[in-house]
Parts: sequence; structure tokens; C-alpha cells
Amino acid sequence: MDCDAALVKIWPTTFDNGRRRTARESTAFHSQVRCMAQINIMVSRHSAFYTPLISTITAGFLHDEGLEPTYSVATPRRSVAKAIIDGSVDLAQSAVSRGWGPLERGQRPDIMHFAQINERDGFFLTGRERDRDFTWDKLAGKEVLIDHGDQPLAMFRYALHKKGVNYADLIPIDVGGAQAMDEAFQAGRGDYVHQQGPAPQQLEHDEQGFIVASVGEAIGPVAFSSLMASRRWLGNIMVRAFLRAYRKSRLYVIETPAEEIAAAQAHFFPRTDVEVLARAIAFYQGLGCWGPDPLITREAYEAALDVFLHAGAITRRHPYEDVVAPPPGGEG
Repeated sequence: MDCDAALVKIWPTTFDNGRRRTARESTAFHSQVRCMAQINIMVSRHSAFYTPLISTITAGFLHDEGLEPTYSVATPRRSVAKAIIDGSVDLAQSAVSRGWGPLERGQRPDIMHFAQINERDGFFLTGRERDRDFTWDKLAGKEVLIDHGDQPLAMFRYALHKKGVNYADLIPIDVGGAQAMDEAFQAGRGDYVHQQGPAPQQLEHDEQGFIVASVGEAIGPVAFSSLMASRRWLGNIMVRAFLRAYRKSRLYVIETPAEEIAAAQAHFFPRTDVEVLARAIAFYQGLGCWGPDPLITREAYEAALDVFLHAGAITRRHPYEDVVAPPPGGEG
């Protein structure tokens, strides 16, 4: 698609009420951007949990808006925050909790969270034996490979708290990142492993483990993952085109059979069987991770504060407005 065609997609010639844009309005727009065909997206983690974002690409919604996406995953050397600040990325998957670090240091965040991805925790507990009668107190005295990322660990500890289990009664094991955890469990390390989908579903498929619990079910609604961008980018015309695509994608992942969604994004998960991917997506659909409205609600935000205060990761309740910006242009 050439630049002019992309601009027409992103900036229609008429408003919703039928009024055509004036020459002055069009000139103002063209002076702001030369071509908005490419949009650069980064994720802090790559998982089926982020299907609403992935599907903006695989279901063609961004393309329909005249946007050609790039998709990358953060690395230890290149975080999503650094990529947004240096301008190499337009928007990224992260969490509102990432905004609390600067606030704890007395700084004003340059990055704002403007749309929800998941309103549940997407991690599972997988054991070595099938246990249909699993209760969380069975973790006492057991070795548990736990994702020690700031938010996954805080959420896991809060789930234990809600289930009346003391974290000190477990034997927590930190072997590193997601792939290292998967490999360690397959090699026989630990009694349980704490992972995002579709890794647990793949373990079940390979008969190397059995899912016994969902952390999201234990905690309930919470602002888990969201989209963030610089304050400057949120004033850009491109964000409105993105949000039109993103709202369509959210409806798509709610209404479309998991098997169809999985088939469309299978190339994003080359090491995962398509039926396994579909199982993970279907679970997240049933859990209620993805609602039609991308707004980060105050209730979900406050629940996330509860989690981090319980973990001792923050010292006070940070105001919603310091971290969250409503979807620009009333597109929420």
C-alpha cells in the first residue's frame, strides 16, 4: 500500500457526521506526518495471553487501517521502556505496575498506559501428576519453579495469600526466564512450575505435566497487562487508527472460535502445536481476560495496587491519573 492510500485509511476524508474535512484540516494533518504506514510494536513477553494485540496483526485489522506493523520482543538489553523513549517503538505491551517505579522515585512518568490487554492474571500452575482435587495448601513443602519477574511473582504471592497459604512454606526456585523454567521442569527440576500459556498446555500435550490451577482464577479481576506509549505518541493521529483496529481485534477474540484464532496466529508460535495454542486461547476466553472495552478501569487498577502493596513492592497507592491515560480521542 502506498503512502497516500495509507493516509486515507488512517485519516478519512469525512467525519462520522458526514462533514468533509476542510483543506486546512487536511493540510494540518499532512504537516504532522509524512506517512503513517509503519507502526512499531514491542512486547515484554510473547504469549497467547496477548492474543488481542497479536490478532491486530494476524487478523488483518491493522492492515485494514493502512498500518504495516513490526513486532518484536524485549530483551535484557532492550526493554520496552527504552525502546519507546528512544523512539524505535511506537507502543508496547507492559503493565500499569511499570509506571509505579518512577513514581516511587518521585519522577513523572514519560510513558502512559492507554488500553487494557488482560484483566486477569494469565499464569498457571502445572504439576507432575494429574490432580483434579488440587488445593493450594498442597504446595507447602514442595519445590515450585516460580517466574520471578516483578509482577508474576507479586501476583503469585497474592494468590497464595487469598488461598490462605504462606509463601514461606513453599520451596521457591528461580532458574531464570520462561524458556529456562520450561527446560528445567522437563529435565525433572521441581514439583510444580508457574507459567503463562501456551507453555503449560504444551507440557500437558507432551504428557510432561498437568495443569492444576489458574492464578487468574484465584485472584480475580486485576489490571495485569496493558498497552503503553509516550505522551508524545498519544497525541499522534496514528493512535486513533491503531485503536480502531484494536477494538475490532478485541471483539474478534471474544466472538471467534479459539481454533480459528490459533490457526491465524500459528506462525507466531512455531514451537507450539496449533491445538495446544487453541486450548490456551479458549481458556483465556473463558476466564474473562478480554472484554470489548479497552479502557483500564479504576477498579482493576486499584486491585493491582492491592497486589503490589501486599508484596511490599510499592510504598503507597499511586493515583490512577499518574499512570493511565484514557484511550485517545474517546476511542475506548
